[in-house]
Amino acid sequence: MLALAVPWGDDEVDYLTRKHLSQHIIHASKAFEITWAVAAKWAMVYRDMGMYKKEEVCKSQVLQEMQKKYGDEHLNTLMAMSNLAVTYSNQGNMSEAEQLQVRVLKARKQVLGVEHPDTLSAMANLAATYSDQGKMSEAEQLEVQVSEARKQILGAAHPDTLIAMNNLAGTYLDQGKMSEAEQLQVQVLEASKQILGSEHPDTLIAMNNLAGTYLDQGKMSEAEQLQMEVLETSKQILGPEHPHTLSAMNNLAVTYSGQGKMNEAEQLQMEVLETRKQVLGPEHPETLLAMGNLAATYSDQGKMSEAEQLELQVLEARKQVLGPEHPETLLAMGNLATTYSDQGKMSEAEQLQVQVLEASKQILGPEHPDTLSAMNNMAMTYLDQGKLGEAEQLQVQVLEAREQILGPEHPHTLSAMEGLATIYSNLGKMSEAENLYVQVVEVGKKVLGPEHPDTLSSMASLAIMYRKQGKDAQAAELEAELGQLEGEEETEDE
Repeated sequence: MLALAVPWGDDEVDYLTRKHLSQHIIHASKAFEITWAVAAKWAMVYRDMGMYKKEEVCKSQVLQEMQKKYGDEHLNTLMAMSNLAVTYSNQGNMSEAEQLQVRVLKARKQVLGVEHPDTLSAMANLAATYSDQGKMSEAEQLEVQVSEARKQILGAAHPDTLIAMNNLAGTYLDQGKMSEAEQLQVQVLEASKQILGSEHPDTLIAMNNLAGTYLDQGKMSEAEQLQMEVLETSKQILGPEHPHTLSAMNNLAVTYSGQGKMNEAEQLQMEVLETRKQVLGPEHPETLLAMGNLAATYSDQGKMSEAEQLELQVLEARKQVLGPEHPETLLAMGNLATTYSDQGKMSEAEQLQVQVLEASKQILGPEHPDTLSAMNNMAMTYLDQGKLGEAEQLQVQVLEAREQILGPEHPHTLSAMEGLATIYSNLGKMSEAENLYVQVVEVGKKVLGPEHPDTLSSMASLAIMYRKQGKDAQAAELEAELGQLEGEEETEDE
C-alpha cells in the first residue's frame, strides 16, 4: 500500500507527497524486502531526498529483474539501464554512467532505429555525460545530431526540439562560444513563449538559461531583469517552496553578487537555505549547495569566519552523504581551501588543494576542467606563498591544457593566461608578462566584449604592467580607454 501512494510526477504536490512518505519508506526498507516494482517507486523518493546510494540499490534491483525477465536489449531493460546511469551521474560516477549510456544508445539504434525518439533521448543523455566529463567536442557532436534530427522529425517548434537546442546552447556556453549560445537560447525562449506560453515551466527554464548566458557575458541588467521575471512567475505558478522557485531565487542572488549588491544576495541566499533545510533536510545536496553559495557571498563580503564555518559544514556533510571522492565533495574542499588562502592560512590551504588535485587526477582525469581548476588554484596558492617556480610550472600546464582542450579564446583559457602573466610579473619576467596581458585584453575584447568585467579587469592589469616598465604613455592611453568604457557601463546601468 505504501508503494501505491508514491506518485510518479514531478510537480509540487507529487514532490511534497514523496517527501511526506520518505520517513515511512526509510523505516519500511529496514523491515522487509521489496519487489522490483516497489523499488522503482522508492528510488524516486530516495532521489528527492538526495540519498543516491539507496537510489542506486533500488534501480540496480529493477535493472537485474528486467534483464532476467526480458533480456539485455528489451526496451524495458534499456529504460532501467538509462535510469541507473542517471543515478551514477548524480553520484559523480561518470565512467559507469558513460558505460551504461553507450550500451543503451547502441541497443536502441539497433532495435528502434537511429531517428526514433528514444534513441535520440539516449544520445542526448550520453552527450550530457560527455559534457560533465569535460569531453566538449564529443558532447557537441551528439547534440548537433539530436537537434537536427528532432527538427526534421518533430519540427523546429516541438518542445523536444527546443530542449535539444537548449542543451546544445549549454555546451556552446561551456566552450566559451557565447554568441552561438545566446543566439540559440533567444530562439528557444521566443518559441517557448509562443507554443507553451510565458508561464510554462519549460519557458521559465529557457528564460533562466538565457539569463545565465547574459551573466557570463557581463550583461548584468539583462540577466537581472529576466531572473526577476522567472522568480516572480515561479512563485505564482509553482509556489514559494518549489525546487525551481528556490533555484530561481539563488540565480538572482548570484546576479546580485556579480553586481556588487551583496546585501540583497545574502538576503536571498539565506531565504533559500532556510527553506531548503525545512523542505529537504539539512544534508540534502540542494541544501548543501545553498549553504555553499551563502558561504561564497560571505567571502565576497569579507566575512571570512562565517564563510569558513559554513564551508566546513558543507564539506563534512558531503563526505558523509556523497563520499570523500565525489566531485561535489572535492569542490567543497576546494572552496574551503580558497577561504583559508584568503585568511592567510596558507599551509591549510595548500594541504587541502593537494588532496583535491590528486583526487581529481585519479577520479576525473588530468585534463578534466575540474582538475585543471584545481591545478590553477594550487598554482595561485604557491604564488601567494612565494613559491614562484612551483606556481609557474603548474600554471604553464594549465594554460597548455586549456588551449588544447578548450581553444585559445575560451574564457577559462584567458583566465589561465592572465594567471601566468601575474606569475611572470612576480618573477620579473616583464616582457613575457606583458605579451600575455596584451593577448588577454585583445581576445577578451573580441570574445567577451570591451565592457565585460573580465575585459576591464585585464585592461587595468595591463595598464599596471605598463607603469611598472616605465611605459607611461601606453599606460595613460589604456587608462583613458578604460575610464571611458567604465563610464559608459555606469550610464547603461542607470
